[in-house]
Order: sequence, then C-alpha cells, then structure tokens
Amino acid sequence: MTTARLGDSDTEDQDERAQSIEIGRRLKHLRSVRGLTITELAGRSGVSAGRISQIERGQSNPSINTLQKLRTVLGVTLWAFLEDNGAAATGESPHVRRRENRPRIVSGTNQFTKELLSPTDNDELRFMILTLPSGAQSDDVLTGPGDKGGYVLSGKVTLTIGNETLEVRDGDSFQFKSTIAHQISNPWQEEAKVLWIINIRDSHV
Repeated sequence: MTTARLGDSDTEDQDERAQSIEIGRRLKHLRSVRGLTITELAGRSGVSAGRISQIERGQSNPSINTLQKLRTVLGVTLWAFLEDNGAAATGESPHVRRRENRPRIVSGTNQFTKELLSPTDNDELRFMILTLPSGAQSDDVLTGPGDKGGYVLSGKVTLTIGNETLEVRDGDSFQFKSTIAHQISNPWQEEAKVLWIINIRDSHV
C-alpha cells in the first residue's frame, strides 16, 4: 500500500520522504518513456524545470495541482504517480483491487486521506474512501466533465457545492456535476469517512 504523509513526527517525515522518492521515480519513468526532456515537460506543463528536477530526485513532495499539470501532459491519471500496474505484474485480475494494494494520497489539511478502491480496468469510474480527521479540509479540488457522489460511512462532513453548504451525516448520500466548484471538510471533533465516487468524462484523477 502506498501512503503519503501518514503518521506523526519522525514517522510522518519518513513516510513523506518515501512518498517523494516514489513519485519522483515514477515521474522520471513516465517522462522518459515519452521521450520528453525535463525542459520540454516544463514548457508544456507550466511547472518549472527546476521544480521537476527536484521532484524526480525525491527532494520535493508536489501538490496535487502540480501533479495535475504534469499528468495532463503525460496522459495519465494522478494515481499513475502512486502505483505500478500491480495486477499485470502479479497475475491478479484487473477487476479486483486487494485491500493491501490500495494506493493512498494525502491532500488538503490535517492528513486528509484519499484511498483508491477502484481496480485498474476502468479509467472512467473511480471510487475511493476519504478519511477526514477533525479539522481536515480538501484543497486542490479538481473539476472537469463528469459526476461526483458519495456516501458518509461514519461521522459527518460539511460539503460545499457551488454556493450551497450542506451538513452531511452518517448514512447520508449526495451527488453533483463535477464541473461545479466543490469542497469537503470536517469541522467537528470526530473523524469522518466518506465513500467518494467519480464518473469521469476526462480522466483527471
């Protein structure tokens, strides 16, 4: 399982460092197999060559917005920076994702975690578990053609969709067009978990 920035103090630093190295290794591989130099990737993505070089050497843990710019040029989803095609390597069915093989990424504040549940056989449907500790808030929210929805597994969250702000509790579900600006947060003391589902017209996650 791939984990980004999980844990406290030394453990958190070690996880962040390991995450940075892994993202850098995969970015360099994706760039190389497409025959792009760092300068060419920088020119097409709007991310500076120096920044790309730091990422590839594992010296910088990029934001989701940075990865979004890079993945657009490379023609992959964000998860390509976090996992290999494990199903093909192990002979596992592409229709199943084992619990121990879920990639995870942290975005936003207070260890907001996304854990991918989708198998590798479908780029148009993504579903994941969002874990929001107290005070967690999403940022780097990606919008694009498609639909998003979810089901609150535990706790409660604040969901902002356009100009509407909603309190969504354990057992509640929701759905909206992903072109609408949106954000999810947990201002309460109890941790919240949300099953998050995305029907993708453009593979932006």
